[in-house]
Amino acid sequence: MGRFVVINLFGIPGLNVTWYGVIIASGLVLGIVLGNLRARKRGWSSDLLLDFILIALPLAIIGARLYYVAFEWNYFAANPTKIIAINTGGLAIYGAVIGGFLAAFIFSKAAKFPFLKLIDLVIPSLILGQAIGRWGNFINQEAFGALVTNPSLQFFPLAVYIESLGEWHQATFFYESFCNTILLVVTLLLGRKGVKDGTLLATYFIGYGIARAVIEGLRTDSLYLFGSIRISQVLSVVLVLVGIMLLILIRKGKLKTKPYDGKYCVIPPEELEGE
Repeated sequence: MGRFVVINLFGIPGLNVTWYGVIIASGLVLGIVLGNLRARKRGWSSDLLLDFILIALPLAIIGARLYYVAFEWNYFAANPTKIIAINTGGLAIYGAVIGGFLAAFIFSKAAKFPFLKLIDLVIPSLILGQAIGRWGNFINQEAFGALVTNPSLQFFPLAVYIESLGEWHQATFFYESFCNTILLVVTLLLGRKGVKDGTLLATYFIGYGIARAVIEGLRTDSLYLFGSIRISQVLSVVLVLVGIMLLILIRKGKLKTKPYDGKYCVIPPEELEGE
C-alpha cells in the first residue's frame, strides 16, 4: 500500500519493470504452483486453479484499488484521473482479499465447485503470496512503523533504515511477512491432516486477523475511518470473530460440503486416501 517511485530495472524506455512488480509476480506464480500441487493431491485437474485465477486476479486488483481509493477519497475526489493510476501505487491487501473471495463465490457457482473446498485449496497460496509480497514494501521503503531511536535496536529485521528520511523505523513489513510464513506452515500442516472443509479459511481469518491487528497499530501509513480508527484493525477484529464462528459451525457440523466429482475431478474421491 502507498505511492511508490517506478524504477526501471532494465533501463529500456517504455518497459518499466520494477522490483515491486517482480516480487508480486513471483508470489503469484509460486502461489499457483503450490495450489496446483495441492489440487493434484486431491485428485483435481490443474485447470481448476488456472480457471479460477482468470477471474480472481482482475477482481483482486480492482478490489485492492477500490478499497484504497475509498479510504483516501478526499485525495482522489480532487484528482479523479488518478483513480486508475495503479502504477503509482495505492493497493490494499484487504481489498484484494475481498475481490478474491468475490471471485471464489462467482467461480464456485459457475463451475458448481464447492465454495469451501475451493477456498481451503487457495488459502495457503494466498498466504504465501502475502508473505512474499511484503518484501515489495522493503524495496519501496514503505509500510514501516514508528521511529527507532535506540542505536542498539537499529538493525534488520527489527528495524529498517529509510533512506528518504535518514531514519530507522520498525520493519513492520517484515513482521507481517514472518507471521504469514508461520501461518502458511500451520495451514499446510492442517491440510495434510485432512481437516474439514472451511478449517483453513477459519485458521487464516484468526491467525492473520490477530497478526494484522497488532502490526497495524505500529504502522505509520494506515488508512483511517472517521479520522482516528484504523480501518485495517477493525477488519482484523471482524476476521477473528468470523473465524471463531466458522470453527464453531464446522465443529457442530453446520457447515458441510459433499465430495466433488465434477469436471475438474481426475481421481474419484473414493480412491483418495487424503492429502
